Amino acid sequence: MTDVLESPSEPRTEPLRLVILGSTGSIGCNTVDLISHHRDGFEVVALVANRNVKRLAEQARALRAKRAVVADASCYGALCEELAGSGIEAAAGPEAVVEAAVMAADMVVAAVVGAAGLAPTLAAVRAGRTVALANKESLVCAGRLVMAEARRHGATILPVDSEHNAVFQVFEGPNAGRVEKVILTASGGPFRTWSRDQIEAATPEAALRHPNWAMGARITIDSATLMNKGFELIEAYHLFPVEQDQLDVLVHPQSAIHGLVQYCDGSLLAQLGAPDMRTPIAHCLAWPRRIQVPAARLDLAQLGALTFEKPDMERFPALSLALSALRRGQGAEAVLNAGDEVAVAAFLERRIGFADIARVVEAAIEMAERAGILAEPTSLDDAMVLDGAGRRFANEVITRLGGGDV
Repeated sequence: MTDVLESPSEPRTEPLRLVILGSTGSIGCNTVDLISHHRDGFEVVALVANRNVKRLAEQARALRAKRAVVADASCYGALCEELAGSGIEAAAGPEAVVEAAVMAADMVVAAVVGAAGLAPTLAAVRAGRTVALANKESLVCAGRLVMAEARRHGATILPVDSEHNAVFQVFEGPNAGRVEKVILTASGGPFRTWSRDQIEAATPEAALRHPNWAMGARITIDSATLMNKGFELIEAYHLFPVEQDQLDVLVHPQSAIHGLVQYCDGSLLAQLGAPDMRTPIAHCLAWPRRIQVPAARLDLAQLGALTFEKPDMERFPALSLALSALRRGQGAEAVLNAGDEVAVAAFLERRIGFADIARVVEAAIEMAERAGILAEPTSLDDAMVLDGAGRRFANEVITRLGGGDV
């Protein structure tokens, strides 16, 4: 958020004009599903995908989008063929993605996965848009830059991640100075009860079987290592007016409570809901009002019990690595993300083991520190230089482990 958000006093009378970056991914598809249930409330200005031309074209036709953009320029011809006769503009390439992000719209849903989402997200922020942020890497790689630009250009950032959206719903702006702690919950992933030896031998198939959430491959693996929760702590630090030592994580296997805020009077406010990403997406799309969501309702009586435990940093060292990067700052977060992207891809391709993911990331950060490049990014170019270096160092480590280059 830019500062304490004030709710607009007048209800909307016109459809909300939307740009969706990453429309064919998990968040994007859930956003499209919500819009399909509220067609009169939204006007789709542009849809952006990486290279899933067929699904992008289907979405664009169904939502009568003005423009469809594919990030992979080699897919331009295929997109034009799919959109032939529709009247929908087609565009391709990284520049076209950034152009879509700044088209005249009321809100940009930033759901591109990975560091590739930073450039269009930053462009939307600099255009003063309301950004429904699901690309956590934008804040992990360049959180201080993104938030400073949001303040400078009057942009509003609404958190889509279920945990940050939950905190947003119970964070009392006027009492921001009286917050003692912000707590994010984690399901614990598929390996919550596994021993270190079992985790060491985990396969991609096992790691992709998340107990509660249906997500993309990278975020599912990051949830299994708990790296994703580390990213979310970094994101929360930039989104909310709290210090690093006011952030905490609780493992909560039922995934019913998504975030909590503890106040100085002893009150602990929590947001609860079924594990369905359409709920936080809808909260952002309709903010400060609410819209109907076709999601299952949380039945506490049927659930029966809510349990909590502290995360085990020894079995899940990725979380500790992320906390260390947050404390270190000065570009360490950008290398953390880059190293993780490369390591997760290598694991999914069976070139390294599950436990090697954290080892690769840790080594990449140490190499970046020895190289003297961990300076706080003050521009998009700075962030991309750090991202490239982190990927290069991670690939070097993977090669030493016998996995070759990504």
